[in-house]
Amino acid sequence: MTSALDPVEHWMDEQGLGHGPLESVVPISGGTQNVMLRFQRAGRSYVLRRGPEHLRPRSNDVIRRECRVLRSLGGTAVQHPALIAACEDESVLAGAVFYLMEPVDGFNASTALPALHQEDAAIRHEMGLRLVDALATLAAVDHVAVGLGDFGKPEGFLERQVPRWLAELASYDAFAEYPGPDIGPVAEVAAWLDAHRPTDWTPGILHGDFHAANVMFSRTGPDVVAVVDWEMCTIGDPLLDLGWLLATWHLPGAPDEFAGPLTRAGGLASPDELVRRYAERSSRDLSAIDWYVVLACFKLGIILEGSHARALAGLAPKDIGDRLHLTTLRLFERAHELIQQS
Repeated sequence: MTSALDPVEHWMDEQGLGHGPLESVVPISGGTQNVMLRFQRAGRSYVLRRGPEHLRPRSNDVIRRECRVLRSLGGTAVQHPALIAACEDESVLAGAVFYLMEPVDGFNASTALPALHQEDAAIRHEMGLRLVDALATLAAVDHVAVGLGDFGKPEGFLERQVPRWLAELASYDAFAEYPGPDIGPVAEVAAWLDAHRPTDWTPGILHGDFHAANVMFSRTGPDVVAVVDWEMCTIGDPLLDLGWLLATWHLPGAPDEFAGPLTRAGGLASPDELVRRYAERSSRDLSAIDWYVVLACFKLGIILEGSHARALAGLAPKDIGDRLHLTTLRLFERAHELIQQS
């Protein structure tokens, strides 16, 4: 019987990656629509990652970018899945590029907590601090030295954010079923961001979607063993990653969106503790950190509202669209609260 993965077998033969059939093939669930499969071949374990089953126009470009990031991080201290090999030939796997990486021995806190972590508040508290350590390690990487000098456009990065995401929000009007954004003080938040934008910052690697559900934790303690889902990575202001973590950290009214089991278990480090930890690990200026949190709320809220718009158009499950719309409301509430306190 012909298998859909036969082309992968043949390609692996050409790369010298084992021999024989792919065995114990199981899908890996995650926070994106990208396809991930774990399998064994000749006694070695692999994880295959490719774009969604129904490829979007940019799906292959996203996977190519992820490959480049993982390859560049190979010689750094950043915790990440190790890249084994990449196939950028779209003819091999029905139009999809893909890559193989080493499996990560860890757990995702958005799924469940092991008994050790569920029962030990001190470990849960330290997990948040180790998240910050992982961020600081990434932000310290010299992106030029690791070959990512042309990976993004850091010039004008902060200036582009507000118009870029307002345009994204406006694009949802293309869905006839979408009544327009009813998500809070968008214009007020946008104006505040433009008026208070930092003018002095140092470019670096930006993960782009850094929160507790996009890392793998050690099964034996609080350590981060791998940062995953690099599809939004670029070269920009790394402090936006810290803002993103703070924006999603124990978000009232949206407890299940970002590592719900960890949030519900409680005992987490406070936002102030997370900022202090980052300050201990990095020389970056954190005086405007609230601005980055507001920007993260603004950007992420608009991204999630896109799923709501697509759900209303019948292009995504309604329950997911409703849930993400609620999360967008909570994010804009958090942004508004920070603006009022500033």
